This record gives sequence, structure tokens and C-alpha cells, in this order.
Amino acid sequence: MKFLLYISDYIIPFVIFYIVGFGLLMKAPVFHEFTKGAEDGFKVVLNIMPTLIGLMVAIGILRASGTLDILANIMKPATDFLKFPSELVPLVTVKLFSSSAATSLLLDIFKEYGPDSFLGRLSSIIMSCTETVFYTMSVYFMTAKVKKTRYTLAGALLTNLIGVIASLILTNFIFK
Repeated sequence: MKFLLYISDYIIPFVIFYIVGFGLLMKAPVFHEFTKGAEDGFKVVLNIMPTLIGLMVAIGILRASGTLDILANIMKPATDFLKFPSELVPLVTVKLFSSSAATSLLLDIFKEYGPDSFLGRLSSIIMSCTETVFYTMSVYFMTAKVKKTRYTLAGALLTNLIGVIASLILTNFIFK
């Protein structure tokens, strides 16, 4: 185990030195290429900024208005039937749009129920097994100018559902 920790401390600097060294051996303008890549990255950030702001504002409005709690109450009969805690419906819903907003909901769950509670453990595993589908699709498809997404949304939502189900099974199997 110590060997892996030792390697992990030096792998990133090694990769950086390797790339710079290889660029110098190939007589490439390494610094110019680096600044050009940073400039392109900055342009991408500027292009996706309106989408990010819109998503964050929408999540803030849903959270502050109590809509997420209403959604949890509406879904309670179905979640009770499926043996899924309705308290986590807002977390699963928000995670589809924003990981940082879902993290703040996760912290609220930790404060209310505790990180070592069933809900705390389940919500932690859900955060690891699901993806920010709408955020990821909007950012990547907007950047690549993709107009037809075909089955991307259906596939991503299905895998998120499978992630939530797997989280519930794992939590019940390991912690109950």
C-alpha cells in the first residue's frame, strides 16, 4: 500500500515533465501551445456560463419555494410502495441538474439525520452512483453544437434510475 501512495505522489509531476520534455524533443512551441489551449478553454467557459447560471438560478428557485418538498410529498405513496425514502426524492431530482446543489441537500440530510444514518449512507451512495444528466447534456451538446441527441436523454435517465436502485440495494445489503 505504501508503494501505491508513493507512486501517486509523483505520477502527476512525472506526467507534466514527460509532456513538456516530449514537446521540447519534438521542437514544439510548448508554452505557446499551452497558452493556446488555455485560451480555448476560457472560450468554452464563457460559452457555457449562461447555461450554468440558468441552471443554478432554477435550482435555487425550486429549493427556496418549497417545490422540492411538495414533490417529495406527492411521490410519498409511490416511494413507500417501492421502499425508497421519500426524503431523498429532492436529492435525486436536483442531482439530475446540479451536483453542487445536490451536495447542499446532502449536507442538509446529514444535519437532520446524521451521516451514519440509513438516509445519510443511502444519499452518499446515490451521489456517487448518479450523474448530473441535464447539466452534462446542456454543456457538452451546446459546446459541440449537437442538435439531435437521439437516445442520450433516455439512456442517461435510465442509467440514473439504475444507479438509484443499485444504491438502495447496496445500502440495504451492507448497512442493514
